[in-house]
Amino acid sequence: MTADRTALAGARLVLPGGVVDEGRVTIDGPVLSGFGGEREPGDLDLTGFTVVPGFVDLHVHGGGGGSYASGIAEEAITVARTHLAHGTTTSMASTVTGEIDEVCRQAAVLSELVEDGVIAGIHFEGPFISHNRCGAHRPDLLRDPDPALVRKLVDAARGHARMVTLAPELPGGLESVRMLAGLGVIAAVGHTDSDYAKTLEAIEAGASVATHLFNAMPGIQHRAPGPIVALLEDERVTVELINDGVHLHPSVLDLAYNTAGASRVALITDAMGAAGMGDGLYPLGPLQVKVENGVARLVEGGSIAGSTLTLDVAFKRSVTVNGLSLNQAVESLSTVPARLLGLAGTTGSLETGKNADLVVLDSETHDLVAVMRRGSWVTGADRFSRVTASV
Repeated sequence: MTADRTALAGARLVLPGGVVDEGRVTIDGPVLSGFGGEREPGDLDLTGFTVVPGFVDLHVHGGGGGSYASGIAEEAITVARTHLAHGTTTSMASTVTGEIDEVCRQAAVLSELVEDGVIAGIHFEGPFISHNRCGAHRPDLLRDPDPALVRKLVDAARGHARMVTLAPELPGGLESVRMLAGLGVIAAVGHTDSDYAKTLEAIEAGASVATHLFNAMPGIQHRAPGPIVALLEDERVTVELINDGVHLHPSVLDLAYNTAGASRVALITDAMGAAGMGDGLYPLGPLQVKVENGVARLVEGGSIAGSTLTLDVAFKRSVTVNGLSLNQAVESLSTVPARLLGLAGTTGSLETGKNADLVVLDSETHDLVAVMRRGSWVTGADRFSRVTASV
């Protein structure tokens, strides 16, 4: 091996065409350069491990004690590094409801981090959401999705706004969905009190994502199916799910998979600052959150306030609790979100020419062992020995 070339041998590889046992992958600099061939002296021996593409998180607010909504670059970098250590090699930065001018200021800071390659884009969650379904968003700061205000946030992101969550039933909702779709920004339905018919209108107007499906929206009633059914049944919609064992019962997650299929599910964390940390008090935008036994709730009111989830845990739960195949889990944690963000040409699957964004898992337990981003080990490289002779 040359200094800028690495080969991983003996691993189980989860490739787009299926799982390959005792596979070999070659990495040149920051990219995947080939698959197959005999193991050679100097290869890293990954026998007993599984290699999957790096995870892509569409929806994450914080971690490592930091928040993307702080407006402080160093704090945002801490968030990205925390989730990177847990396998998220591509991360969106999600804001929370705040004063419009303050969220614009946060967007300016986050835009610089997109340009530096730290994060992949910005997701505005709020303030254009329903009072009745606001969850961990400050009610007095909510606004109707007036297209001019929505456009102000998008413009503040300097071309790096990737997604806006809004409630389409509010005044200006459908107009804003059409505007976002026209700008190439994902319009996501979430924190909504919308009914079935209005949700269908939003989808026809261009909405293409369900923000943490089931959470912060009306449930399914037999005479009033609500937004959940509309979002699940339309093939144009990708549904976010939080698989932390708190936000969704496993059977509900199974229902979503059985209806939409793995090709339309993006597993997210919706994590706040306590991800990667312990119990305690943490800020979530202008609100205070208490984390107890790993569950985050608002100090005032007790609503669930995001999660402490990391995507390596979501991967393990998906395989061990929900019984997904390795390929299905990879699809929902990597391939689908990468495609949604327009990054399928560079990440989201193990293919020649794509970024060497890898997660190494224990093949028996599915626990995270190591992470590589763009050809550089982030963590865990010391777990592997070198092949000393050809086999």
